Amino acid sequence: MMDEEHYYRAALSNDSRFDGRLYIGVASTGIYCRPTCPAMTPKRVNMRFYRTAAAAQAAGFRACKRCRPDSVPGSPEWNSRADLVGRAMRLIADGLVDREGVSGLAARLNYSERQLQRQLVAEVGAGPLALARAQRARTAQLLLETTDLHVSEVAFASGYSSIRQFNDNMRAVFSMPPTELRARAVQRRPRTAPPAQPWGNGIRIQLPFRTPLDVGGLLEQLGEQAVPGIEEYVDGVYHRALSLPHGSAVVSLSRAAGKPAGKTAQPPGRGFVECELHLQDLRDMTAAVQRCRDLLDLDADPGAVDEVLARDALLAPLVARVPGRRVPGSVDPAECAVRAVLAQDAGPEQARGDAALLVARYGKPLTREVGQVTHTFPAVETLAPLAPHELAGTSERGSRVKAMATALACEDLVLGVGVDREEAGRKLLKVEGVTPRTAALIRMRALGDPDVLVPAEPESHDAARQSFGDLGPTAGDERSEAWRPWRSYAVQHLWAAAGTVR
Repeated sequence: MMDEEHYYRAALSNDSRFDGRLYIGVASTGIYCRPTCPAMTPKRVNMRFYRTAAAAQAAGFRACKRCRPDSVPGSPEWNSRADLVGRAMRLIADGLVDREGVSGLAARLNYSERQLQRQLVAEVGAGPLALARAQRARTAQLLLETTDLHVSEVAFASGYSSIRQFNDNMRAVFSMPPTELRARAVQRRPRTAPPAQPWGNGIRIQLPFRTPLDVGGLLEQLGEQAVPGIEEYVDGVYHRALSLPHGSAVVSLSRAAGKPAGKTAQPPGRGFVECELHLQDLRDMTAAVQRCRDLLDLDADPGAVDEVLARDALLAPLVARVPGRRVPGSVDPAECAVRAVLAQDAGPEQARGDAALLVARYGKPLTREVGQVTHTFPAVETLAPLAPHELAGTSERGSRVKAMATALACEDLVLGVGVDREEAGRKLLKVEGVTPRTAALIRMRALGDPDVLVPAEPESHDAARQSFGDLGPTAGDERSEAWRPWRSYAVQHLWAAAGTVR
C-alpha cells in the first residue's frame, strides 16, 4: 500500500512496472491514464490515484484514447495474494459475476455480500459490480475491434443484460458509442485480415504482458508436455482445447511477429502474445482470455521476481540467463490434478500416454476440430465411476486417479482460482495416494500459487548434486526462505537448469 506522495512519484517516474497497478485520473480533463502515458504530465492538484480501472471509471473518469489504460496487463498483486480480496479479484477476472452474480461470488468465498463489498471498496476502490462492469467493457472492446459481429451480439456476449446498458457503459468508459469504437478499429485493421467469427478463422487478439518473457520458450515447454487430442505444438504455435462455462473452445497461442494492431510502436516494458480463439459460445470470451493469461502467467511482474531471486548466488546466473521466467499455469484445475496424479510414479511419456488414452476414450469431441486438437479432457464426473484398470496402466495408479476424480466430483476437494490455497493444500494431502510432491505441483499450477517449494524426487538427487553441488532443485528450508514469496519461480529456474520439465 502506498500513500498519495508515493503514488505521485510513481506517476512522475514513467515506469512501466506501475502499469496495471496504478491509474491516474486527471480532474481537469475527466480522463484517466496509466503512468507511462506519453501525454504531458498534469498538475499535481488535478491528479487522482486509483488501484483499478474500475475505481477510476466509478469516479467518473474516461479511458485515455492515447495510452489505453484499459488494455494493460493485470496487476500481479491479485495472483500473489491469498486473502479474500485476491481470491475475489481472480474470480471476477474469470467472469464469475457475469455468470452467477455478486451473490454467487460471495457464496464461493463464504462471505456475505456486504462484507465482500466493504473489503473490495476499501482495498481497490470499487465493489464487485463495478469491477465486473469494467471487465465487460474491455471484453466488448475486444469483440468490437477484432470481429464483425453485430453490435447487439457483442453486447450480450460481453455479459450485458440490455443494449441500453451496453451503450451507456461504453460511452462512460470510452466516451464514444460502440459503433464509433468499431469504426476507429476498422480504420486500423489490416485490409488483408479476414473477418473473425466463432468457429471460423477465430477471434484474433493480443495478450499483453510485462517484459522480459521468452514467449517461444514458454510455448515450447508447454508443447513438450502436450497430451495428444487436447494439445498440439506445431511450428511455434501451441493449440489447446478449453472446457468453458457455456461450451468448448480451442485457443492458438504464438509469439507476436510484428507490432500490435493500431500502434506505431510496442510500448516500453510490454510485449504481446498472439491469441486466436475459436469459441463455441461467445459468452465464454472473458473466461477464455483469462484462462489463457493464467496458463502463461502473463500478469506476473518479472522485475519484482527476478530482483528477489537474483540475490541468491545459486539462482543469480540462472536468472541472468533467462530473465522473466514464468510458472506455467492451467486452463482447467481438475484436469491438472488428474494429470499430476497420473504422472506421480510414471515417466513423462507414460503419463502423457495414459492421459491421451483417457482423452480418446472418455473426452468430449469438439464441435469442430482444429488441427490435431479433437477433444476436451474428460470431466471428473465421467472418470469417477470408472474402475481403476480403466483409468491407468496399473491398478495402483488407476486407484489414485479414481480417488482424485471422486474427491473433485463430490466437491470434497475444490480447486480453482478463488479457493483458499492453504486449505486446498491440506485437502489434497487427504486424497488417497497423493504425495506431498504431487500436492505441491497441483498447488503451483492448478491454483497459480507463486510461493510453492516442490519436494524433490528421490531419483533426482544425484543429478541435482552434479548440477548444483549440495543443493538440489529443492534447497534447504533456510536458504529457500530467502526466495519468498517467489519460490515457485525459483523451482522453475532450478528445474530448467537440471533439464527437468514439469
